Amino acid sequence: MGRTVIAMPSVTLGASVPMSTPPAASRRTALDAVHRALGATMTDFAGWDMPLRYGSERDEHKAVRTAAGLFDLSHMGEITVTGTQAGQALDHALVGHVSALAVGRARYTMICAEDGGILDDLIVYRLGDEEFMVVANASNAQTVLDAVTARAAGFDAAVRDDRDAYALLAVQGPNSPAILKSLTDADLDGLKYYAGLPGTVAGVSALIARTGYTGEDGFELFVAPADAEALWSALTEAGKAYDLVPCGLSCRDTLRLEAGMPLYGHELTTALTPFDAGLGRVVKFDKPGDFVGREALAAAAEKAAATPPRKLVGLVAEGRRVPRAGYQVVADGTVIGEVTSGAPSPTLGKPIAMAYVDAAHAEPGTKGVAVDIRGAHEPYEVVALPFYKRAR
Repeated sequence: MGRTVIAMPSVTLGASVPMSTPPAASRRTALDAVHRALGATMTDFAGWDMPLRYGSERDEHKAVRTAAGLFDLSHMGEITVTGTQAGQALDHALVGHVSALAVGRARYTMICAEDGGILDDLIVYRLGDEEFMVVANASNAQTVLDAVTARAAGFDAAVRDDRDAYALLAVQGPNSPAILKSLTDADLDGLKYYAGLPGTVAGVSALIARTGYTGEDGFELFVAPADAEALWSALTEAGKAYDLVPCGLSCRDTLRLEAGMPLYGHELTTALTPFDAGLGRVVKFDKPGDFVGREALAAAAEKAAATPPRKLVGLVAEGRRVPRAGYQVVADGTVIGEVTSGAPSPTLGKPIAMAYVDAAHAEPGTKGVAVDIRGAHEPYEVVALPFYKRAR
């Protein structure tokens, strides 16, 4: 079979981040000067100096829901795996059946430890017959790189750290297709969700991926760092007719929270298996060959089927007080769970949270559930995730 390659190289991450003074060693993206010129509030996130917001995070959030937002996501970690056994190597390293991907398609998956704990959640793109791109969260990129490198030993596969090879820009929101169509002749109408194609956007070579972390339609554009400023400028200019605004990590977090998307370090940790997180579907026991963590994950699957663990649910406040990660969820004075993420929801107009709660209290509509907010038990309604789903 001939080697088919998607020319440019991807997709995961979000940030519940407090504003802080970045350490001197913080890395800066190729768009750093642009962010500062726009007056962005910057913050250190996973060793990167990133824009938290440019003005009102609520306005940025609403722009993505109603028009379009432009993000710099260049802190994400790209890892390229090539070779005749690249697919088999990734099947062994990750929990998903990566070798079954068609060229040009992507898959959400995870990398787990031997004990089944989640090391990171990932998106993998198949760029060619013998080439894959693994996209890791910024905070876990080195861990993922080290693990994939070690697990690929013995396969005809080479693992390459490409974190410095790409800048990643995202255009998200209902107007994003119109904005991008004005800058490219790539077949965006034929581009499915979780797929990518090579193209030229405003004269810049890019992998155009229909992926995102906002709950809206949108695209992620992987380009050479040297082309990032020109592409940002072109998107900004084209977006003027479509109410495009620059957006920071803060609104990206509230967007993903409303969309019920997990964030590593909050809903996903090394203390949880995919089955604990309600994401057991990503583990493919029927793929050929063995994979790291298989035995522990099989036990976790059996345990989850027999005795359901705490379940991840949505909580919507009856009042105005905002829950935060780590706050206890209670019922009848007994602790039944813990909040993993919480924030005011600009779309719902009230505080929301995701939380792991005992299965007995996880049914949507369950009454008598509260969140302990500084000693006060604030009433919350249990709801199904996601809180928000865009109209198709």
